[in-house]
Amino acid sequence: MYRRMLHFVIFTILLLALAGCSPPAAPQAANQPAEGPAAPAQAEPSVLRIGWAGSPDTLNPGAAVLTEAYTLFELLYDAMFQLQLDGSYTLELAESYELSDDGTVWTFHLRPGITWHDGQPLTAADVAFSYNLYQATEGFPFLPVYTDYFDSVEAPDDSTVVITLSEAIPNMESQLVFLYVLPEHIWGGLEGDAAVEFENAAMIGSGPFKMVENSQNQFVHLAAVKDHYLQAPKVDEVIFQTFDNQDALVQALKTGQVDMITEMPNTAVPALRNEANVQLVIGPPAAPSVSDIIFNLTNDETCPPDDGVCSGHPALQDRNVRLALAHATDKQQIIDVTLLGLGAPGLTLIPDSLGVFYNSSLQDYAYDPALANQILDDAGYKDSNGDGTREMPDGSQELTLRINWPSDSTWAQRGAELLAQNWAQVGVKAELQALDSDALTSICCPTFDFDVILWGWGSDPDPAFLLSVMTTDEIPTGTSETGYTNAEYDELYRKQAVELDQQKRIEMIWRMQEIVFDDIVYIIPFYGQAVQAYRTDRFTGWQTDAGKIALEDPSSLLVVEPVK
Repeated sequence: MYRRMLHFVIFTILLLALAGCSPPAAPQAANQPAEGPAAPAQAEPSVLRIGWAGSPDTLNPGAAVLTEAYTLFELLYDAMFQLQLDGSYTLELAESYELSDDGTVWTFHLRPGITWHDGQPLTAADVAFSYNLYQATEGFPFLPVYTDYFDSVEAPDDSTVVITLSEAIPNMESQLVFLYVLPEHIWGGLEGDAAVEFENAAMIGSGPFKMVENSQNQFVHLAAVKDHYLQAPKVDEVIFQTFDNQDALVQALKTGQVDMITEMPNTAVPALRNEANVQLVIGPPAAPSVSDIIFNLTNDETCPPDDGVCSGHPALQDRNVRLALAHATDKQQIIDVTLLGLGAPGLTLIPDSLGVFYNSSLQDYAYDPALANQILDDAGYKDSNGDGTREMPDGSQELTLRINWPSDSTWAQRGAELLAQNWAQVGVKAELQALDSDALTSICCPTFDFDVILWGWGSDPDPAFLLSVMTTDEIPTGTSETGYTNAEYDELYRKQAVELDQQKRIEMIWRMQEIVFDDIVYIIPFYGQAVQAYRTDRFTGWQTDAGKIALEDPSSLLVVEPVK
C-alpha cells in the first residue's frame, strides 16, 4: 500500500541570543529607561518521529477500516470513555454520569470548558449529533453496531447528554469508547453517502493533538494542543512516517531517522536486541489481536445484491474442503517462521487475551496432511490428470485458490508462501498476490471478490464487535469478511447483547465460538504479541510496564519527553 517515503521537513529556527555572546550594552541616553533583559533563546520544537508500515485509509472516523486511522482518532478526537492499557475505563468528555434503576437511561455530565481545535465550544449537542449520525449512516462499516440499542440520544442542555436504551446492556462503556465525538458545525448537514464520502481533511477534533498536514501514504504531521482540557502532551509535534517495506522501517530506527516504530517483522528482533540506543518491547497488544485466514463463503442467496461480486471458488462452499485445509495448515510452522515463535495457535476470532470470553475448551484441528488428503479423496476431489492439483467432483475446475494479503503486513507474505506449500501437499494450488490495503478492502467486503485473504483484527475489550462480524446482518454492510450465515449463531448474538448475567452471557459466547469453529468459517493461524521498539537517546517516558504494549497510544504520546 505504501510506496513512497516521507522526506522530512527540516525545521530551522535561528536563536535570537546565545548565552555568553551578547554584545556590550550601548550607553544609555539621559532620561531614557534602561533596556530590559535580552530575549531568551527560542528553543526548537520537540518533534517525535514514529515509523509505521501503514497509512490511514481515511480521516473520516465513521468510514475508517484500518488500524492506522484509529490510531489517529485516539489522538485527535475524544469519546465519552477512555480505555486504559489495563483494560479499565475512565471518563473522558464526561466528569460524571447517573444510571437509571432499570439500566436503560444513562445521563452524562460533560466537563466544562471543552473546545474544538478551531476554538468553538464543544457541547452536549455535538455528542448527541455524533451518536445519531453514526446510528443513521448505514454506509459506515463499523461504528453503527455500537448504537444498536440506542433508542434515543438527546442534549437537554449544553452540558448534559441523555442516552436511552431500548434494553439494558452489559457493556455500555465498550459501546461508547470508540464513538468519537464530531463537531456538528462541520459535519452538520452531512448524511448518507455525503457523510461516508466526507474527506474530513482538517480533522477538527477536541483531542490532545491536532492535524497539521496529511500526505497519504507518506506522512501525518500532528501538533500538540498545549491547553487541552484534560492532559496536554509534553512534546510539541508528532510525525507518523510511512515506510513501504519492513527492512527500511527497521533501518530508519537504527539510523535515528525515526524515534519509535509501531511494528516490525519478528525476524528483526535478534538484531535489534543488540542495537545501541534501541530498546525492544514485546508483550500483549493493547487491542487483543487475531490474525485470520478468511474463506469466501458467499453463495447466490447471501451475495449482497448491490455490491456483491461473490467470485469465491465453489469448493469453499464444501465444509469437507475447509476441513481438509484446516488439517493441512501447519500453524506452528507459520508461528516459528513468521513470528520467531512469538505467538500462540489460534482457534476463533475471539482471542485468548479476552480472558473468560475465550472458549478454551475447543480442540484444534491437528496438522495432518494424510488425513486432509483422505478427506478430499472421500469427498470426490480427484487429481484426474496427475498434475498435482485436484478438480471439483464434477470436473468443472481445478482447486486453485487465489490468496491475497495486505502489502504492509509484517507476516502475511511469508505466511502465504508457507500456506501454499502446506496446501500443495493435499492437491490445492495457490495463486499468491499482495494488495495495498485499499485495494484489499475493495475486493473483500461487501464485494466478496476473492477466495482466501490473510488479514487480522484488533479486538475491543468486549467480544461483542468481533462476534458481530460473523452475523448474517453484517454481510451487506462490509463488516462480514466471509459472508457466513447461521440462524442459531444470529439468535445467540442477539441474546448475549442484552444478557446482564455475566455467566449466562459467557456460556452463550462460548457456544457461538463452538458453532463457527465447527463450521470452519476461518482458520486462525495465531494470536500474536506486539513487537515494537524505540530509541533510548531521544525521548523518555514510554509506557512499557502497563501490562500491554502500544507505544503509539495516548498513554505514551501524552507523557514522553525529550531526553535531557
